[in-house]
Amino acid sequence: MIVLGSNSEVAQQFVEKTLQEGEKFATIFLLTSDVETALRFSQHIDVKYLQPTKIIPLDVLGEVNYNQLDEIESNLLFCATGYLGEGTEEGLYDRKNTERIIDINYAKLVPILNFFAEKMERKRAGTMIVLSSVAGDRGRQSNFIYGSAKAAMTAYLSGLRNYLYSRKVHVMTVKPGFMETKMTEGLPLNPMLTATPKQAATSIYNAYKKGKNVAYVLPVWAIIMMIIRNIPEFIFKKLKM
Repeated sequence: MIVLGSNSEVAQQFVEKTLQEGEKFATIFLLTSDVETALRFSQHIDVKYLQPTKIIPLDVLGEVNYNQLDEIESNLLFCATGYLGEGTEEGLYDRKNTERIIDINYAKLVPILNFFAEKMERKRAGTMIVLSSVAGDRGRQSNFIYGSAKAAMTAYLSGLRNYLYSRKVHVMTVKPGFMETKMTEGLPLNPMLTATPKQAATSIYNAYKKGKNVAYVLPVWAIIMMIIRNIPEFIFKKLKM
């Protein structure tokens, strides 16, 4: 398995879920910019599941060494790379905040996903599971820079899924709503609409096994976002969301 954003709580719970379900991999490749944190998880997996892992240093914002990535082979990729950044009120006109949100969530991530997509296409086998967000379903004033990057990612994954379907590679878009993670720590989240990383991983694993194209972590978010998408623009632009 290839894991991008391998220090994400959801990514780690997904790895554990696959192993708990009896799946085995020749190697689990943990791609991360924080090698020290990844090492602790790697050791945990090695001891608990006797599963070989290999940590690959990867900074999405840096110069990517594709020669190093070329050694990586797997029919399953899980990508949880993401960055929330500051919301509209705090960070709209902060150029560095805007660039970082767009680069990590989309611009610098897509070439890496394309690299692994091409490898799977050549083998005519594989599944790519990539976390986007419900924030990409419609731009809302509270976080539309982040939402726009996730909307771009959702559109990219839709096109990639369409392109790779005849080439025997499946692409699954995951749209989490609120989740209890380091990224959302301190935010006032509604507990009824918030999933734990373990809940999210179980939901994503089940959707993966069913071969779903698009999966909302909590089904209620599909209903919420359907309502939000269908609010007429002349009303929507007056709302504070």
